[in-house]
Amino acid sequence: MNPRANVGTVSASRIDVPKAATGRDTRLDVLRALALITIFINHVPGQFFEHLTTKNFGFSDAAEAFVLISGISVGLAYGTRFKPGNRLSIAWKAVKRAFTLYTAHMITTFITLVLFISGAWIFRQVGLLCEVNILAVLMDPAKGVPALLMLGHQIGYNNILPMYGALFLMLPLMLVLEAKSPLLLLALSCGVWLLAGIYQIAPHTTLLEGFWFLNPLSWQFLFVIGFVCVMHVKRGGRIGYNPILFTLSLAYVLLSFIWVTDKLWVLGDQLAALGLPTVITGFDKTFLSLPRLLHVLALAYLILCMPSVSRLLRRPENHPLAIFGRHSLSIFVAGTILAMAGQVILYVTEKDPAVGGAYVLVGIVAQFAYAYYLEHRRLDSAGNRPMATPVRRLASPVRVQRHP
Repeated sequence: MNPRANVGTVSASRIDVPKAATGRDTRLDVLRALALITIFINHVPGQFFEHLTTKNFGFSDAAEAFVLISGISVGLAYGTRFKPGNRLSIAWKAVKRAFTLYTAHMITTFITLVLFISGAWIFRQVGLLCEVNILAVLMDPAKGVPALLMLGHQIGYNNILPMYGALFLMLPLMLVLEAKSPLLLLALSCGVWLLAGIYQIAPHTTLLEGFWFLNPLSWQFLFVIGFVCVMHVKRGGRIGYNPILFTLSLAYVLLSFIWVTDKLWVLGDQLAALGLPTVITGFDKTFLSLPRLLHVLALAYLILCMPSVSRLLRRPENHPLAIFGRHSLSIFVAGTILAMAGQVILYVTEKDPAVGGAYVLVGIVAQFAYAYYLEHRRLDSAGNRPMATPVRRLASPVRVQRHP
């Protein structure tokens, strides 16, 4: 592929974001679906497909991609509607979304506990009680259960939603700052990310000494970048092709690929020897170190600058991947539960390769089936909803004539 041949149209015009009248941008749904499938595969460790996911070919993984996509989606869903007279209601919707995410997190957390405890009892595998960070809860339930409810303890592989919920609690302030000055929001967000990384500022866990696995004070920066970029485009701005930036992005992605595949982690020790903060030279996921952040941004820019990739991602609204990504929260919850059940099965079967591979394939098919079920419910609900509109219009013939 000749990148320069594919990016000519991008340099001449701004990156397009569909307006509300043209329907949903299915590219985001498709990318979100791919990220969710990758997260599911990675959450069932010890099987073949895990070696094919993005974490094996670069510094970042599906979690970074998901948060960046979420920032873009939030800009489209909340940012474009955050206008005088509507700001309080939009801010309240963001807060309510945070509590929805908390509820979803509680569902996956306690189902995970049930799965591992039941697996230990049914299959007589006591070792399951030492997996995914649940032993601390079982050793002292009087402290463990409140810690789970207050987000002071996180079960392994159940740590994305707390961070995501915290981002939505921050969203009203992000909306206010972005409306005032996008550059101010970016600068403050970058400052919070840097200070959190340098001074190890993060929500603490109470049951065991440590931090949240994904620090929202760090990850908010990636979220804000996606949010600010899409708002810039919606206001008529451009994110155009720049040959220098494109070349640097491509070079960095290739360097990351070689670094990870050849396991050149010793070079990381040499970077650390420079005396710079770990958030700048390290590869820590909790505090979203710079190499991980740059990698996902470089990938995003490369995808953005290749119209052929954009066309490939833009699928019809009834495409399986578009449907999958459209119901992201429900699918994520289902995928997490399936992944936890898969971990129990792989533990009992001593990570049998055939069992692991078959389970992942069945789990992905099950999630697609669930997505189609949710989509049919949505369409049925939407089919009933417009009935009220013609009734109101019939009551006012003049309005019908003005707005055919």
